[in-house]
Amino acid sequence: MAGDLTSGGAVLRRALRRQRGKVLAGTALLCTHQAAEALVPVAIGVIIDRAVATGDVPALLLSLAGLALLFTVLAYAYRFGARLNYAAVETEAHALRVEIATSALDPRGHRSGMRDGDLLAVTASDAELSALVVRVAGICAAAVTAIVVAAVALLVVDVPLGLGVLLGVPVVVILLQRMAPLLTRRSASQQEALAATTALAVDLVTGLRVLRGIGAQHHAARQYAAASRHALDVTLRAATTKGLHLGLTTTVNGLFLAAVAGVAGWLALQGRLTIGELVAVVGLAQFVAEPVQTLGYSVQLFAMARASAGRVARILGAAPLIRPGTGGQPEPSPARLALDNVGYAGLDDVCVRVNAGEVVGVLAYDPGEAEALVALLAGQVPREDYRGTVYVDGVPAEDLDIDAVRGTVLVEQHDVALFEGTLRANLAAGATVDDTVLHAAVRAAAAQDVLEAHPHGIDRVLTERGANLSGGQRQRIGLARALAADPPVLVLHNPTTAVDAVTEALIAEGLAGARTAAGRGTVLVTNSPALLRVTHRVAVLDRGRVIAEGPHEELLASDARYREEVLR
Repeated sequence: MAGDLTSGGAVLRRALRRQRGKVLAGTALLCTHQAAEALVPVAIGVIIDRAVATGDVPALLLSLAGLALLFTVLAYAYRFGARLNYAAVETEAHALRVEIATSALDPRGHRSGMRDGDLLAVTASDAELSALVVRVAGICAAAVTAIVVAAVALLVVDVPLGLGVLLGVPVVVILLQRMAPLLTRRSASQQEALAATTALAVDLVTGLRVLRGIGAQHHAARQYAAASRHALDVTLRAATTKGLHLGLTTTVNGLFLAAVAGVAGWLALQGRLTIGELVAVVGLAQFVAEPVQTLGYSVQLFAMARASAGRVARILGAAPLIRPGTGGQPEPSPARLALDNVGYAGLDDVCVRVNAGEVVGVLAYDPGEAEALVALLAGQVPREDYRGTVYVDGVPAEDLDIDAVRGTVLVEQHDVALFEGTLRANLAAGATVDDTVLHAAVRAAAAQDVLEAHPHGIDRVLTERGANLSGGQRQRIGLARALAADPPVLVLHNPTTAVDAVTEALIAEGLAGARTAAGRGTVLVTNSPALLRVTHRVAVLDRGRVIAEGPHEELLASDARYREEVLR
């Protein structure tokens, strides 16, 4: 659906198509409002000439009734037209936010190159600004309608005067349009700077405890201050450009009004215009100032919408990071997961096999190689970026669809992500899971104290990102959530780095016992001796290759490098 949205222009055009019903109805009503408002000075001029100047009371009363009807039409036309116009804007903004969130959460990933903070900024700000193109369409059409009606009325009064307005207004608009590219560039730079600052803020808040732990919070604060200062400078430049554009619009508009009024006054002195016609001409000239200024304002709105739409298109038009196959869930095989001569990043011809009911440890002397292995098993690496084959139940992973792969292999990342809501909701992760299963998973993860420490137990409410839990508690709840999912193969990356040694030993025993008893395969990517001790065998990675494989105790006894790495 969103694959062809590779440019900001495509996003804007689709917005107009998608909201065309509201746009057309709202625009028609706004045009009616502007046409009626343009006729107000004409009506007043006619009343002066036909009723006031002649002293015709019945004509005056009839004229006032007609004027009241005109005001009623313009008032209700604006009321309902503006409502439809704003409804279209908000509906489109909502649709864009949903699409951006859907794209960001796509299990295939995306190649937009944006960080979480950038995505947040696009969702919160750029979606709303992109939708402004719907408003621009309505108010531009209404402004053009007002100018056309005013020009026709002036042509009826005096042809040269009407022609002057018809020719002069396009010249004014074209002159003002010359600044549109600069406005678009400044708006784009502003949105980029604000998004970068937001992304940095998200990163800093996420890692605040770590920063405090290493005493780097002051450096981080200076870094954020510098980014914020840059965003301020860019915003001020954009505001200066917008202010200059608005000032030019007002100045040119005033000069144009003065010229029209001056010509009308001169014609009246020559007797070519009646008093009513002079009033109508001056009123029309003054009225024309508003739609001309609206067109100038629309240039600014369109520049902002176009800049933001370009950022939205970076997400909606981004190609998937991975392209899974179409195969469904394969039949279980003895080897639930296997890597055959896999090479990626620092990995080189890695062969690892995980059987049902087996706990396999992976010790990588280089942490980068451990991260590369976890990313590969998590399905975050495009097929063209790695060599060899990853088999899931004997079928190459690239031949299976996302659900089939992730229905068999679940990777619990080192950085645990909890969500605002109850512990129960976090443990179940959207699935319907019996409380017995949840409590068993909590026990296996040695996280009973998290439930017992609060009167609401499993219904305890967590704040955003589980901030009201300690690091160790969050890690154990994340592990319990993974155990409750009960995947055929569970891959854990350093799942106990934030807990003490006693708790780590309890987790190791509970984890291995629960997984082995259920006949599930487990991969522990870690250097923890407590976790490696409960494995059936350990594969040792050095310089990208498996240099040793065997039971933990045998490797401790025979490999000095292994012993040093594990027991330090």
